[in-house]
Amino acid sequence: MTPARLDLPVIPGATLQQPLLLMQPVYQYRPITGLAGTAPVRLQVPAHGLPGDWPVWCEGVPNWPDLNQDKARSPGRLAHVVDADTLEFNDLAGQGRTAASGLLVYRLPVDLTGCEIRAEIRGEGATPILLTQGNGGVQLQGLGRVLLILTAEQTAAITWARGEWDLTITHPDGTVNRWMAGPVLVNSGGGCAHGC
Repeated sequence: MTPARLDLPVIPGATLQQPLLLMQPVYQYRPITGLAGTAPVRLQVPAHGLPGDWPVWCEGVPNWPDLNQDKARSPGRLAHVVDADTLEFNDLAGQGRTAASGLLVYRLPVDLTGCEIRAEIRGEGATPILLTQGNGGVQLQGLGRVLLILTAEQTAAITWARGEWDLTITHPDGTVNRWMAGPVLVNSGGGCAHGC
């Protein structure tokens, strides 16, 4: 499995609380049977299978170019679960519009029950920073939901400008997966947090 690539922006002296959504690699597809022309937009997707609010994509919904997204190029849109058959998109208004076709596409969250999760942050010539569940640097917040935490003291001690990080999951059966990796972008707090 190739790790997902994700920048980790850090501002020295500021607490970092980076939420991560870990998704299974296989896409799920469910038919959209109705779309209410309301604000916010509500989709009827019988037995959608989402365990809670989660990123999704819509494909092939006629006359809704702002609703349709390409899963290969878009991070998706957060769907709020109303019930087992209904989802809501708070960022879209659909007054006077309806649809009853298209697909809801998503990847299920990873079940992290019994997993050990660690993140390692490495800077140029510096001692790596290890974040684990045991030291409070990794918190599990539900299915597929992880929160990475660097204290203000930890970020203040970062003196390098660029580094790398990765997230590794050890499953209960002993399988080890490098799930995410990417550059660490250190910014003094002015301008863009992505190294601009």
